[in-house]
Amino acid sequence: MSDLTRRQALKVGAAGAGGALLPLPWTAAARADSAAPPQVLAAGDLALWYDEGAGTDWLRALPIGNGRLGAMVFGNVDTERLQLNEDTVWAGGPHDPSNPRGAGALAEIRRLVNANQWTQAQDLINQTMMGNPGGQLAYQTVGNLRLAFGSASGASQYDRTLDLTTATVTTTYVLNGVRYQREVFASAPDQVIAMRLTADRSGSISFTATFDSPQRTTVSSPDGATIGLDGVSGNMEGITGAVRFLALANATVTGGSVSSSGGTLRVTNATSVVLLLSIGSSYVNYRNVGGDYGGIARQRLSAARASSYDQLRGRHVADYQALFNRVSLDLGRTSAADQTTDVRIAQHNSVNDPQFSALLFQFGRYLLISSSRPGTQPANLQGIWNDSLTPSWDSKYTINANLPMNYWPANTTNLAECHNPVFDMINDLSVAGARTAQVQYGAGGWVTHHNTDAWRATAVVDGAFWGMWQTGGAWLATMIWDHYLFNGDIEFLRANYPAMKGAAQFFLNTLVTEPTLGYLVTNPSNSPELSHHANASVCAGPTMDNQILRDLFDGCARASEILNVDSTFRAQVRATRDRLPPMKIGSRGNIMEWLYDWVETEPNHRHISHLYGLAPSNQITKRGTPQLFEAARRTLALRGDDGTGWSLAWKINFWARMEEGKRAHDLIRYLATTARLAPNMFDLHPPFQIDGNFGATAGIAEMLLQSHVGELHILPALPPAWPSGRVSGLRGRGGHTVGITWSSGQATEILVRPDRAGTVRLRARILTGTVTVVDTADGTAARVTRIESDLIEVTVQAGRTYRVTSSGVATPTLEQSFSNVGITSDSLTSVGNFDGGGASLSAQALAQAGASPGGTVSRNGVTFRWPNVSSGVADNAIASGQSIAVTGTGSTLGFLLTGTYGAVSGTGTVVYADGTRQMFTLSTPDWYGGPHSGGTAAIVSAYQNRPNNQRQNTAACIYYVGVALQSKAVASVVLPNISARPAANVPTMHIFAIAIGG
Repeated sequence: MSDLTRRQALKVGAAGAGGALLPLPWTAAARADSAAPPQVLAAGDLALWYDEGAGTDWLRALPIGNGRLGAMVFGNVDTERLQLNEDTVWAGGPHDPSNPRGAGALAEIRRLVNANQWTQAQDLINQTMMGNPGGQLAYQTVGNLRLAFGSASGASQYDRTLDLTTATVTTTYVLNGVRYQREVFASAPDQVIAMRLTADRSGSISFTATFDSPQRTTVSSPDGATIGLDGVSGNMEGITGAVRFLALANATVTGGSVSSSGGTLRVTNATSVVLLLSIGSSYVNYRNVGGDYGGIARQRLSAARASSYDQLRGRHVADYQALFNRVSLDLGRTSAADQTTDVRIAQHNSVNDPQFSALLFQFGRYLLISSSRPGTQPANLQGIWNDSLTPSWDSKYTINANLPMNYWPANTTNLAECHNPVFDMINDLSVAGARTAQVQYGAGGWVTHHNTDAWRATAVVDGAFWGMWQTGGAWLATMIWDHYLFNGDIEFLRANYPAMKGAAQFFLNTLVTEPTLGYLVTNPSNSPELSHHANASVCAGPTMDNQILRDLFDGCARASEILNVDSTFRAQVRATRDRLPPMKIGSRGNIMEWLYDWVETEPNHRHISHLYGLAPSNQITKRGTPQLFEAARRTLALRGDDGTGWSLAWKINFWARMEEGKRAHDLIRYLATTARLAPNMFDLHPPFQIDGNFGATAGIAEMLLQSHVGELHILPALPPAWPSGRVSGLRGRGGHTVGITWSSGQATEILVRPDRAGTVRLRARILTGTVTVVDTADGTAARVTRIESDLIEVTVQAGRTYRVTSSGVATPTLEQSFSNVGITSDSLTSVGNFDGGGASLSAQALAQAGASPGGTVSRNGVTFRWPNVSSGVADNAIASGQSIAVTGTGSTLGFLLTGTYGAVSGTGTVVYADGTRQMFTLSTPDWYGGPHSGGTAAIVSAYQNRPNNQRQNTAACIYYVGVALQSKAVASVVLPNISARPAANVPTMHIFAIAIGG
């Protein structure tokens, strides 16, 4: 029983969980003569492949699944092992963990929280509000099917492959002059795992097959070609194991013979073998474990045996590809893809391997298809793959990160059907959680705290420090509204609206007034798993709770309008929403995580819960809330880039929403290491947690397409590492399927297919030019309205595909990119707003310092032309990631620039005429006063202008920065992505001139 359980991990803390209890990073060495095998190339490199078996290492085995059945395939020459799972085999059985002592203690707990006696409040929660039992129950393995072939001595030409395009694991090798092949898949249409073993010499296949399990089981031989494993799930937390299961394995041979006795299956001298495996479970739902598990296993095996292997495989591939083939992603290929997958992970940060990002993206989609289908359980902390009775964190559903993150890619990567199990679970929780709400809070509606399991337990577990978080069910309920935004299905919304309403009703009954600030808040709750003072996480109104409730209340109000129901309730949730605490900026320039400006006790904590408003929500955006947006950037800087695997994946999404492609890609590289990915590409916390895989897939999608603010933003966070590529099939809110082709970092073609008629807004850099939008079926032009320089609105019809191109687009010059008025005449200062607060530079003071419209300014061997514009009009560009036409050759790329609201710094890119790119750091001090250290002052004007023709006798500085160039022609420069526009308290970079010199 050496596995790390949830509460053991919580007790040792994050440092312990990442240290001695867990394995060190693994290694893999590249081979000079390595080449991808033909089957990998045939799959377009969308395959995991290896040149040796997994041995005994579960993290080297390869996963297959059909949503309900899962197996890890080891592929050893001497013994094949299929480690088996069925998604309803969980420890324990139906029970109600609600604690009736909770409601009576609630008033005192709240009083202690309001009195800043947080640890005393936690103690009282532990005494009165913990569930019964105090922990939830574990997802468990069924066992193993092992095929023993004999000695592997002398085996050669070994390949082991997981083909993501067919969801099939293949193992091939040569032994004693015979080429052997095993092929295995998990079929959703036929609900069996199927394996075919072949050899190129007749009569060469012999093996014995047996079941084994750590569960309480018996083995049998139901007939002469079948073996069985009959068992029951384990006891846990004082709850008796109640899920019965039966696994059956049947062999059909061509040539040779098959027999079964005493639980051992024997195949002798066969030329080919088809092995079918079926598992039945007695779990019907979270309240009923009386299902006919034996009948289920036998019926599915009998039905599958009526079809040939080729028929089974054909149905499996057709079913799987109907989902998987909806999205394609091509980021280019280099020779790095000729190494085995484990080597590609190990060397990813030292080579150029763009295809690995595409593989990681599609592997996440493969895992979701394989672990979550209509009618199954949702994907848990390990999807459906687990070899233990006591897995880490019980392999259940952690709602404060894991479960929602598992489903982030469902809508965006066109796997909407795979989302269904979550909505089934939410409906279960709305019933089970109503009991907890009534018993523990005396409230209506329903509640779920930070974890749940197959028994839909909703009470506080694991201790108050971690478990006293009220908004787990609320977060899940917001997923209903977001799913509706993608599909627009009124009947889906109607069916699931009661769960949304119930989640909101709980908070309408339980929010209380914070005595000092007067806001309505949750109390008690926490900001997940992080203490605000020593040993204290419990608090009132943490920022994440307020953000989640804002989304929940908004979604409920909108849904009730669409369904034309509950007008009184609608008014109530809107009024309550308006009394929630707003997001605030703290003394460090960060988003405050709590109601008060407390400093977290762990500065680099894995959770950044208070940025839920940035991602997955849309409450913090670049153009809508620029001050909060910059505070989110500061928050990310304070937390740092390091973290657990799933934390890194969430940060990919954060940086994608920040529209910083390089930073998002940096996080992919941090994830793609032997410390954070296993050899089989499973995400490592460590240990294995699958939410990091799903989060990475969602993050890559967000880098290519965003739709959270009512528009389709094309390539919002494209990194320099992916200069050219193509994606198709991504989905945007509003019901749009999108394809994008890009080259040299710019989209060249956008394809949009709307589900319904209306208008769609598109934002992209290429849209600053002359835009053409045509219906691909007949070439007719669509109606286009320009909203902003890079934002258009297109009138569309349902089911039509529209091609968007920009004809004759030229990268704008710097002066064409001017958008900010920085310079005013002393006699008319009101037209300027350089810093977003009304201040500006004086044209007269600048002239005295040698900077006049159209004049030259020479610094460090670079000659600039000062903006040739009159005062009071746009004269500087805001660095927001845009491309600027800069041509010529020289040794230095020079900038005249300055910052507002502090020193600013970011990464830019030089694009050379030959297509190569050079990244550089561009930094400048603040304009106010100075000159300041950290920059070379180029222009120092004596005073500044203020609103209403007021002069301030404080110097204003423009700085010079030079970047060393390579000896070749420059085509353009991509500016750092600092901010969208100037605004009070938002750090911003202002660029007045760019030139090449030397």
